[in-house]
Amino acid sequence: NSLVLEEAERSLHDALCVIRCLVKKKYLIAGGGAPEIEVSLRLQEYAKTLRGMEAHCFQAFAEALEVIPITLAENAGLNPIAIVTELRNRHAQGETTAGINVRKGAITNILDENVIQPLLVSTSALELAAETVKMLLKIDDLVQTR
Repeated sequence: NSLVLEEAERSLHDALCVIRCLVKKKYLIAGGGAPEIEVSLRLQEYAKTLRGMEAHCFQAFAEALEVIPITLAENAGLNPIAIVTELRNRHAQGETTAGINVRKGAITNILDENVIQPLLVSTSALELAAETVKMLLKIDDLVQTR
């Protein structure tokens, strides 16, 4: 019973955080891993125009974004490699709102299915990830100088 109560409390907290995000920034975007794959593809394209360490950094960041749709596919009991490959292909063909539909177990136009999320959730996650990487790199530089 205490586990159920704790899970209910976490779910309620998550719902309140989503509402707070909507109040702060009133924009909704497609869910289902669609924005992450789209940004990943754009970063990979940009990385091809760069050389050296910059190219590697952009490529690594692009690959890291794919963890979100991979995790979504795994949690839905789907084959993450097949799903993310298909998702990448659909986005490369211009289907920017193609996303993982966990109810149907397939890639669909996620906006048609009303699978949306607050923009602030995604931008906050990206900002936090970038800040974490910057902090780790600073620590690495500090260790190397000693």
